[in-house]
Amino acid sequence: MQVQSITKKPALLGLVLAATLLLGACATGPAVQVEIDQKADFSQYKTFGFANPLGTDRNGYQTIVSGHLKAATQRELEARGLRLSESAPQLLVNFNAALNEKLRVSSLPSPMLGFGVGRGYYSYRAGMYSTWPMYRGELVATPYQEGALNIDLIDASSKQMVWEGVVTEAVTQQALDNLQTAIDRAVAAAFAKYPSALIPAAAVPMVPAK
Repeated sequence: MQVQSITKKPALLGLVLAATLLLGACATGPAVQVEIDQKADFSQYKTFGFANPLGTDRNGYQTIVSGHLKAATQRELEARGLRLSESAPQLLVNFNAALNEKLRVSSLPSPMLGFGVGRGYYSYRAGMYSTWPMYRGELVATPYQEGALNIDLIDASSKQMVWEGVVTEAVTQQALDNLQTAIDRAVAAAFAKYPSALIPAAAVPMVPAK
């Protein structure tokens, strides 16, 4: 059920809703989904480069977002034993990023609104009938922006995508004001799903014998 209600309430409602959303944002990180070509032999990949143009480039020039994404991805791949190659990379990296308008629906118990039971938005029912089980209080629809980042790894010789990381998360003004930090966090979250079994043996640190 999609609800689009606008509630005119005192400041207390806004504070409760803001605190609820803030706690939810702190408790959860970005959502990450990964797809892997099970037939690909990742141990063969030693070098990588970037697609030209990138999906995040615009009108023939590299955007600031592209620059941050390239720097963060280079750091993650080099940490896994691959090296950047400008001439003939074995893996090509491409990106896409978008902001989407979303609607978050929250349920707030009527006693929390400061009006007393039966004096909120749903007071028109006046006890004439009951709602369905588990229904509580009012539903408040809050618009927000969700950022989506795709990172594609492509086998340069076969032109076949072998790995894809998709990161989604609600975007706050703080994230927009600290774009590089937000991008670093999203890219790191994606490559955290890069299985250790796929990392070339050269990237595994040797433990010195005692």
